[in-house]
Amino acid sequence: MTVETHPLQPFLPENGHILFLGSFPPPRERWSMDFFYPNWINDFWRIMGLIFHDDAQHFVVSGEKRFDEARIKEFASAQGLAFFDTAYRVCRLQDNASDAHLQILEPSSIAQLLAPMPQCHTLVTTGGKASEELLMQLQQHSESPVSLPAIGDCVRLQAFGRELCWWRMPSTSRAYPLSLAKKADSYRRLFP
Repeated sequence: MTVETHPLQPFLPENGHILFLGSFPPPRERWSMDFFYPNWINDFWRIMGLIFHDDAQHFVVSGEKRFDEARIKEFASAQGLAFFDTAYRVCRLQDNASDAHLQILEPSSIAQLLAPMPQCHTLVTTGGKASEELLMQLQQHSESPVSLPAIGDCVRLQAFGRELCWWRMPSTSRAYPLSLAKKADSYRRLFP
């Protein structure tokens, strides 16, 4: 068992209007860049490439098994996309990226993540553990009862002093049994 503190700083652009929340990064040896969704076999950046450029390889460094971190950060800043995870400190029960083997010791403060982004009214969880943790925080800070949205759908609520829309999206992990095209169709709903 390994206890880990989140290795990345939150990415919270001033114009951030959508906050993506995963659970926690995979072990560093699986990273292809020093940014969110760094695992080469995670399809988050391929999904964004399909949605915004009709090209799953748009954010891939040509001829290499890594994502283009500089291009991704520029894109995220321009689009107002913010990133962090619902867990700040975890115990990794096995040496892998599976949420099933993560025990959250200290959750991230969603209120603190939202504070520097007054335009942010959309929260997106990209997996089961992230959704479970966010649900717990929203239940504590919402003005009315909050229920878990269906995968690919959203719930509207008032929490943290603002109106929010929480989207629960399918995991971008390849272990999640849904094709890349179908995942992209779900995520496309975030960008009308």
